[in-house]
Amino acid sequence: MLSFYLIWPFLYLFLLWLLSRSWRSADFSEKGINGYLKPSLVIAFRNEFEILPSLVLEIQKIKNAVLEVILIDDHSEDGSFEFLQSSFENDSKIRILKSNGIGKKAAITTGVLAARSELILCSDADCEFNEKWPETICASFQIDSIQLVAGPVLSESSGSFFSKFQQIEWSSILLVTNHFFKMDKPLMCSAANLAYRKSAFLAVNGFEGNQHHLSGDDEFLLKKVVEKFGVKSLDYLTLPNALVMTRPQFTWKSFLQQRIRWASKWRAHASWSHIVPALGSFGIQLFWIGSIWLLTRGIEGVILFLVVWVSKILAEYIALNEPLKTYRMVQIPIDFIRTSVIHPFFVIWVGLNSLSGKFVWKGRGQ
Repeated sequence: MLSFYLIWPFLYLFLLWLLSRSWRSADFSEKGINGYLKPSLVIAFRNEFEILPSLVLEIQKIKNAVLEVILIDDHSEDGSFEFLQSSFENDSKIRILKSNGIGKKAAITTGVLAARSELILCSDADCEFNEKWPETICASFQIDSIQLVAGPVLSESSGSFFSKFQQIEWSSILLVTNHFFKMDKPLMCSAANLAYRKSAFLAVNGFEGNQHHLSGDDEFLLKKVVEKFGVKSLDYLTLPNALVMTRPQFTWKSFLQQRIRWASKWRAHASWSHIVPALGSFGIQLFWIGSIWLLTRGIEGVILFLVVWVSKILAEYIALNEPLKTYRMVQIPIDFIRTSVIHPFFVIWVGLNSLSGKFVWKGRGQ
């Protein structure tokens, strides 16, 4: 066991080197927008009243870059629908619709079917957009074979450690997402920053077959597009102008529920390409927690324990700062130290709770 912990830090350093290398080798040059087709921006909302004033400002900022904005109400109970109706009552470019079904997938489907553009651009109500975001994401569709484009998402930092922890964790998601896209083995993407052709959505029958899952309006669709059109029909952009910012969760409870909801999707994919990475991530965190055993092995064990954790923290600081540097959000070492210590326990908790597949999100349970 001691020999394993002598080897493991080097293996982990190599793993994070691969991820950061993929990020550094990404194409950060802006694509031309000649022939750029304006998309229909589709955003589903449910009980978002408190953040809707911000959404209104974000839509005003980018509405000239899109053909139309379609906001779909997923049975809100807090006056969200009425607020948006009054906010955009004199704007013909904004449509506020009632969902034809229940759940986010039904709401998005309502928006896609109503869209006038061939390109569908999706995000969430709690996001902030760069003015050039729509044209940056949709520029890839000038290549006829491209059917779906995903972009990066990061949570904002309010200055608290909790918000910084979330941002660093988001950075790890970007590294993994980018790496597997570059390997032509895409695992995940975020519905907060996703675009696809309406014809492709219809060709794969949208979310048919997974409507019963509260989550997965991104990854299930990604998988269906790959099966129908092949992996070369996808693009993942890391450009600064492609970034979408989302609000951090305000409590650990809501954050854990969000991550449990996300983690529970691996069971629904029923493919080794999703199960192996999920189990691998879980196993890596068990190794870190298990290293506490070294403290019982005398002075040599204590020294090895320190070497293992210093290596972990340094590797994560270097690798996870790569996406953050791209978007000018570099975190200081102390935040990485605290995050590095807490994160293994966080992942194990989320992983164990995701086994039941039960969670509550926006008043609905799975």
